[in-house]
Amino acid sequence: MSKMIDKSKIKVIAMDLDGTLTQHKQPMAPLTRETLVRLGQKYKLVMAGAGQVMRIFNQMERFPIDVIGNYGLQYATYNEQTGELDMKRNETLPQGDRESIEAKVTALREKHGYTEFAGDNVEYHPSGCLTFPILGTKAKQEDKLAFDPDRTKRRKIYAEVCEAFKDYCVFVGGSSSFDMAPKPYNKFYAVDLYCREHGFEHENVLFIGDDYGTGGNDESVYLSDIPFLCVDDYRMFPELVQFLLDE
Repeated sequence: MSKMIDKSKIKVIAMDLDGTLTQHKQPMAPLTRETLVRLGQKYKLVMAGAGQVMRIFNQMERFPIDVIGNYGLQYATYNEQTGELDMKRNETLPQGDRESIEAKVTALREKHGYTEFAGDNVEYHPSGCLTFPILGTKAKQEDKLAFDPDRTKRRKIYAEVCEAFKDYCVFVGGSSSFDMAPKPYNKFYAVDLYCREHGFEHENVLFIGDDYGTGGNDESVYLSDIPFLCVDDYRMFPELVQFLLDE
């Protein structure tokens, strides 16, 4: 359920991409793109993503927008002269002790029967983030999609993964994984940092996202004091935001 939104106070619209504006890893539909153009005429727009800045920018087919990536570890502004992104922040964090990480993931696999997997036990990202790929890093796409479509399996053990990785913000990621970012990096941290850097109050920002349930990477914003508009079907995005465009 979306939270109360005082349109008169909104100056910035921060958005998720996959599941909110598009199908996962797909380009935006023409109507969605047109809607963003219209929103950009009234509000400051910024993407707040879990992935890397350039992946988000390229998936949006280089739409003119500022992009926060990796839960705030990256931030880039759109350069109207060049049509490119200018990277303003690109932090990397220490990976942590890999032996300990591997042992924790292995213990979770053994406890819950996920000992058969293809590829690596854990995926280590250059940013310092981790992925616990339940089916392994080289699992077939069809197997990943069929594994846990309603997230029931992963939510069942979500609290245990959080307990094992207390130094990380843990998310039910993709179709068969847990994604982890070193604390305090999550989307609330990213949006709050954006506000502090640009002189906005939380009430001035409307966050639009789809992944607001338990373990979702938008949940930290949803549970905060930042106004939130829920999207349960990305195809409905133009209709859901029409009230922001109405005079």
